[in-house]
Amino acid sequence: MGNPNVGKSVVFSRLTGTSVISSNYPGTTVSFTEGKMNWKDEQVNIIDVPGTYTLNPTNKAEEVAVEMIEEGDLIINVVDATNLERNLDLTLQILQKNKPVIIALNMWDEAQHKGIKIDHKKLSQKLGVPVIPTVATKGNGFREIIDLFSYKEINSFPKMKNKERWGKIGEIVEEIQVLTNRKHTLKDWIDELSIKPLSGIPIAALVLAATFYVIIHVGEGIIDYITDPFFTTFYEPLMVRLSEILGPGTFMHSLFVGELIEGAIDFEQSFGLLTTGIYIPFAAVFPFIISFYFALGILEDTGYLPRLSVLVDNVLHVVGLHGFSIIPMVLGFGCNVPAALAARNLDSKREKFIASTLMAISIPCISQTAMIFGIIGPFGGQYVALVFFFLAIIWLVAGMLMNKLVPGFSTDLLIEIPDFRIPSFSTVIKKLIMRVKSFLMEAIPMVLLGVFIVNVLYALNVFEAMTNAFGPFLKNLFGLPKEAISVLLMGFLRKDLAMGMLKPLDLTLKQLMISSTLLAVYFPCVATFAVLVKELGFRDMLKSTFVMIITTLIVGTLLNATLTSSGLTLLGWLVIAGIVTFAIIFPKIKRENKNSDVI
Repeated sequence: MGNPNVGKSVVFSRLTGTSVISSNYPGTTVSFTEGKMNWKDEQVNIIDVPGTYTLNPTNKAEEVAVEMIEEGDLIINVVDATNLERNLDLTLQILQKNKPVIIALNMWDEAQHKGIKIDHKKLSQKLGVPVIPTVATKGNGFREIIDLFSYKEINSFPKMKNKERWGKIGEIVEEIQVLTNRKHTLKDWIDELSIKPLSGIPIAALVLAATFYVIIHVGEGIIDYITDPFFTTFYEPLMVRLSEILGPGTFMHSLFVGELIEGAIDFEQSFGLLTTGIYIPFAAVFPFIISFYFALGILEDTGYLPRLSVLVDNVLHVVGLHGFSIIPMVLGFGCNVPAALAARNLDSKREKFIASTLMAISIPCISQTAMIFGIIGPFGGQYVALVFFFLAIIWLVAGMLMNKLVPGFSTDLLIEIPDFRIPSFSTVIKKLIMRVKSFLMEAIPMVLLGVFIVNVLYALNVFEAMTNAFGPFLKNLFGLPKEAISVLLMGFLRKDLAMGMLKPLDLTLKQLMISSTLLAVYFPCVATFAVLVKELGFRDMLKSTFVMIITTLIVGTLLNATLTSSGLTLLGWLVIAGIVTFAIIFPKIKRENKNSDVI
């Protein structure tokens, strides 16, 4: 409960998310909103009462607010800290209703910016109820409010006439509030700009672009000056000797060394367990893991990541996730393996499934992104943009459908935004070392196991048999030659390498765009797949795999039907327009309910 325009609805949505029911109060046209929140293994109903200035009703909305007080077990009175005197009039009236009350002293940051100092502890003593300073836009103070959901005390407040009540308010304000002059600092302005969507989204785009620029160049530097020289100088002679011992053409040679390319070991193409299997995680992936975790540590310690989470929270609710899910999504653009590991930090099993599946089918890793630019870029930047546009549409539609169909619940974003600060270099390095150790201990064994299984399948000609069995069908469906289908299957081992193998096939622009998109969609690489099996469990990974296969078939068929050598046909743009319209309207579809209009 609270006055209009005190941030009451923001407090409500912070507690409940966006999956709420908007209803008309029985017998009236006055609407209220009801949502649910999981708390201590229970489901709590939270009601956003119509805003009111008084419990002496002057209109229908205020009448409804008064009637609804009786339905509540606990009243959260949202008070605007910048207009304390005006808001306390309703607070004192609520305290006379003999109900447990806690006060959310909202807009605390704005009060501080304006030089308003409030002794909230003394205010709590004066009123006899808990008073929690909150910043609803940032989530500050919400943990304390949630901890008080079990608050049962009734501090009966003496009934007063209007004049007496305002006199009491004047006494309270004079004792607990001090007004000073304070101007916004540069830090305050930056803080506010990073949260507001109009300014925050461009800032986020710049921050992420700069982050990926650093990640790419640091990662490539490690590859060029450390990992590649090590493999070439020290490791390759050992593998050459092993190749001589095992003998080319034997099963053991195919398994451990792989295939000789023009009579020599090629760490990217030989596909041996001890050649490509070691080179991929340590020489190709590990450098980007180091650079990505280093950049991530800086973003965390500056306090920017929580701001990014809040900024995208409403968008991610559309696909059944909350703002913190942006972290595995962002990680996925560096490498899908740490992204799969990061998904474990999400609260519910449902969120982990949706986030992991979306990351796997629509977010290309940094090396795959580089190959998309390399292969399609020469035809024009607009075609590269079109591929990423397709992936964005896939992310949105697949996420919305999973949000509708996957059982279970998704939690809401409960995060406090810290002040901006200069990161400690030693702390960043410590976290980098900790995460790198975790990657080496958890991901590498799964990667090697995955490569081993794939190599056995290759040695037994399983992939060739699959190409022969499904090639003609997929060729008609996707409009790709049989050789390209083989490359798609090979992408399970490593996607960027598979994209490189598309170059000599003399494909048209349309075929390159289809195959590039499908390589991003149809499966994660074997390293990510192995980690996801561990994180999701075999059963959920089978479900995720089913989603990937269905998505691949639909996307490949649609692109083949709607793409030309110069871009999308009119039919293609109509399909895209329909999908975007669906994405906008779908969350707002109204269904009739006997007592309410449900949004």
